[in-house]
Amino acid sequence: MAMQSVNPANGELLATFETWDQDTLDEVVTQAGYAFSDWSKLTPIEDRCALVRRVAQVLRDDSDLLAELITLEMGKTLAEAEAEIEKSAWVCEFYADKGPEFLADELIETDASKSYVAYLPLGPVLAVMPWNFPFWQVFRFAAPALVAGNIALLKHASNVPQCALAIEEVFRKAGFPEYIFTTLMISASQVESVIRHPAVRAVTLTGSEPAGRKVAAIAGSELKKTVLELGGSDAFIVLDDAKMDEVIQGAVKGRFINMGQSCIAAKRFIVDQFIAETFVERFKEAIESHFVAGDPLDEKTTLAPMARQDLLDELHDQVMRSVEMGAKIVTGGYQLDRPGCYYAPTILTDVTSNMPAYKEELFGPVAVVLKATEPAHALGIANSVDFGLGGSIWTGDLATAEAMARGMESGATYVNSTTFSDPRMPFGGVKNSGYGRELSSQGIREFTNIKSIWIK
Repeated sequence: MAMQSVNPANGELLATFETWDQDTLDEVVTQAGYAFSDWSKLTPIEDRCALVRRVAQVLRDDSDLLAELITLEMGKTLAEAEAEIEKSAWVCEFYADKGPEFLADELIETDASKSYVAYLPLGPVLAVMPWNFPFWQVFRFAAPALVAGNIALLKHASNVPQCALAIEEVFRKAGFPEYIFTTLMISASQVESVIRHPAVRAVTLTGSEPAGRKVAAIAGSELKKTVLELGGSDAFIVLDDAKMDEVIQGAVKGRFINMGQSCIAAKRFIVDQFIAETFVERFKEAIESHFVAGDPLDEKTTLAPMARQDLLDELHDQVMRSVEMGAKIVTGGYQLDRPGCYYAPTILTDVTSNMPAYKEELFGPVAVVLKATEPAHALGIANSVDFGLGGSIWTGDLATAEAMARGMESGATYVNSTTFSDPRMPFGGVKNSGYGRELSSQGIREFTNIKSIWIK
């Protein structure tokens, strides 16, 4: 089976890679298991942090080349790709700085002579990563895992094989020993064998809900730790006293980042009924005036392609099924008549809870606008779906906003800001958006043995 790298802006085949056979895969994973002892026990955390810091420098030194590769392979604008490389460097520096503090022994006062909690590495960790942020998602996992003393095994999405290999090369250039970070050139059907391999101790997956359920079931049968960051249908609540100029700016940014192909993109805009008509008009005007389709390598382009044609077709099917059930298209709702996977930025209204646009994740440039009668009603709508990743609340009443933020069923809630991930704050979801946390101190401790030591 081969993996193909295809430019979604024009359909050009960029490269083809053969997947590994099972013997090669087993040998690499076995070697990763052997490498764990030296890396975790003979390489002090200060040295591991120094290597991770060097990764940040390599990322910045090669930023132009790596950003262009992201754009060519999955389609986002060059400006967004450059920002992704910089953010990846940031998370490496963050854990190089904070890792020793986060992993330091925690003294506990008991009746022992000495008692404490130690955070010790588990071993090789398999990361099953998505295509939408092909560098950031990987480094968000790899930086803390490697600083903690674990081994990183990457199974990347099949449509970004060049990014997957480039990431491994970044670690090589930074001076990492062999088998500490390895890209596995394998198909989805081979993932189960990696999870079941005796050397692998844990799995992290960022991706769809169905993929998460499969990985969790396999890992659970092997009693191996998992962290899952799955889909989202983030609420963007607008109360009647919100500053409309800031709201519209946030709505465009929050929904259409990465052409809407983000788990934490705002997807459901829940607006006070008295300002809903104004919001829709302003939102439509902003979308139609801002987005210009073109080559994502061209700095003038603001409307990039979606990553694959099948993803565009799935999104359009969700829109059309919702329209057949009574939803109305305010703008967009079609694929652009040009080469590549370009979908017009879309707004849907009159959406009800039985429609795909309400209850399913829309992973692309489609916004759903819903009306709320009061803050409590808005929060009820926000919590009425099966997802719980992020969300935002826009209002001048910060006391009300904070109370609503605590009541929103999500892993993160932002007030008067779009939702984003930040190395300093834990990141993850609840309900069908997954479990476990990445980033911050909580993220680096997910793949450690939180060990109690008691001495008398």
